Amino acid sequence: MLIQEGNDSNAANPDTSKMKKDIPNEIESESCTEHKHEMACRSHGIREQVTDQLEQKEPTAARTDAKPATDTKVSASKPRSRIGRKIGAKKMESAASQNRKVTDYYPIRRSNRKTKAELKNEQHQYIDDLIKKGIEEGLQVKNIEGKGRGVFAVEGFKKGDFIVEYHGDLLDLAEAKMREAQYAQDPQTGCYMYYFQYQSKTYCVDATKETSRLGRLVNHSKTGNCQTKLHPINGTPHLILVASRDIDADEELLYDYGDRSKASISAHPWLKN
Repeated sequence: MLIQEGNDSNAANPDTSKMKKDIPNEIESESCTEHKHEMACRSHGIREQVTDQLEQKEPTAARTDAKPATDTKVSASKPRSRIGRKIGAKKMESAASQNRKVTDYYPIRRSNRKTKAELKNEQHQYIDDLIKKGIEEGLQVKNIEGKGRGVFAVEGFKKGDFIVEYHGDLLDLAEAKMREAQYAQDPQTGCYMYYFQYQSKTYCVDATKETSRLGRLVNHSKTGNCQTKLHPINGTPHLILVASRDIDADEELLYDYGDRSKASISAHPWLKN
């Protein structure tokens, strides 16, 4: 009966039945919405808690991460500074190497060769000493049959070598002519007078007087192996003999007297040869 009444009442009042049906739905929807809202709120709260925890953890992580970052920066900066120093050092070395000279790498090798002027000056000084000291080396006097005395080379001489000085009294032209006239009065005295010009002036070396000097004994030949040469010392001329070619040992020393006068040739026929 109750069921029927209920059914009847529901049938009699369809609106109320609808209300009854609608109320639980609304309540149900409201409860669902409230439940969903609570779930959403709970989830939102959980998210907020998680985000808060993450935010709290992030600074510490950032701090922990910051140290390696600085370390990496420092570690990165150190190699760069070393590389920079190396590059700078290399640049300085390259610049220095460009500014260097060959003598920085190799020692200076100075030539021992002497100039012609130096060699000539040394030779002149050497002859000066020989003349001043009266040194006559490498010579020997021998007697030649039918000719008299002659001078021979003990050792060989090279072309241009000093042989001996034609030593005697240095006279001007006027005095030389006076002595020559005196010597002509005594044919046995002989005449060892050599005339030459020096600085536009005529001189004569008179070697007639017998001395130990050997230059006066060198014989005449038109094809001799010696020649006369002037050698000044402090402005004073000296008459010397030098080798006109290479001279072998034991070879007689000869030079051309240069006297072609008829009187001389008639008095000394050997001047023709």
